[in-house]
Amino acid sequence: WTEEDLGVPLPDSPHACSVCLPTWDAVVGYEEGREKVTRRMRSGYPRFFRHPTVERLFSTAKAEIASEDDHVIVLPTKGAAQRAQRWVERRAETAVRVASFHGLQVLVVPAKAKAEADLYWRFSGEVVSSRQAQDFLDSQLRTGTKSHLIGRRIAKLAGAEDGDSFVFASGMAATTAVLRALPGVKEGKKTLQLEFPYVDCLKVQEVFGNGVVYLNQATGESFDEALLRIRQGEFAGVFTEVPSNPLLRTVDLARVAAACADGSTPLILDDSAAGPANVNALKFADVVTGSLTKWLSGMGDVMAGAATVRADSPHANAFREVLAVESKETAPLYIGDGEVLLSNLKGYAQRMKQVNANGEQLAKFLAEHQSVETVWHPSIGNTANYDAVKAKDGGYGGLLSFVLKAP
Repeated sequence: WTEEDLGVPLPDSPHACSVCLPTWDAVVGYEEGREKVTRRMRSGYPRFFRHPTVERLFSTAKAEIASEDDHVIVLPTKGAAQRAQRWVERRAETAVRVASFHGLQVLVVPAKAKAEADLYWRFSGEVVSSRQAQDFLDSQLRTGTKSHLIGRRIAKLAGAEDGDSFVFASGMAATTAVLRALPGVKEGKKTLQLEFPYVDCLKVQEVFGNGVVYLNQATGESFDEALLRIRQGEFAGVFTEVPSNPLLRTVDLARVAAACADGSTPLILDDSAAGPANVNALKFADVVTGSLTKWLSGMGDVMAGAATVRADSPHANAFREVLAVESKETAPLYIGDGEVLLSNLKGYAQRMKQVNANGEQLAKFLAEHQSVETVWHPSIGNTANYDAVKAKDGGYGGLLSFVLKAP
């Protein structure tokens, strides 16, 4: 890759979910929002980057519904729009409104509430995809769903019962729905996050829940204290990743699950970093969340997520009741995206074998490289906690992190 490739969609698709940032300067520039980087981007991750087609949809909605000084976001359902309205009004302390828009919904906000509206889009994951936006603009917006077919595939991969996997427009929408399903959240309890997670998983608990207690490293005395607090029923739910992203650590899930059972506290595991081919998260979890955008799709041209319930969990019925509604009425996966995901899923099992082999080889190469200080990968160091949740024919995945030595 060269500087000239900055902003190129990855893959070469009008619905790419990734973008080429070919240099370290480009990565830093993107994170800092520098215009010299962002203006060249033709794609990006849909919750962070407004796809050009989605931008046209927003502009069309604004021209028809809002004034010049207003800001709009287009949402897929009335349920999502009404929830966004309540959240933005509370956070921005101003009135906003919802309008129907030819099968979609528009949140219209004054300029002072723009930042909060954009945060709702990012953190909730209740988004309109580029395919859905394109079909709308082409006057070909479709109804129907493929989520039941995808749910069967996910349930089989996860070792769940048919009907216990619920499909969403994004992984973050699945996580948000699970958070809303926790009875303890309605009672005002905080949640507990174990290990350093993907940042938006933490933010969802902060902004849509009652706050979150965060344990950066689930080891030693602080871990023992957290387990005691779980057993005492202090938390609405316990969240962690298998393995965590970006440090690829896995907690002692047997101890966490036992404490959760004692405290009647749901355990929510996210398997996005490894995927269900590699980890059997339902062995310990009451519900498993995951992004379908990465390993399961494998093509980078569709965004989706899922939440899968363990049938014998004492919390199963409570989760099923909420997730069934949320996945259909708040953040459903658009049928056009569902068709693409179904096709992409066909190569998942074989794809992960190659991903696992490449991941281990690359981790070993970096660990032995003279310019590398530290490598994080589930195959390196103490693997016992990961091995306890690893699937029978699973591997260690293709995600890794590393630190370069100072020059």
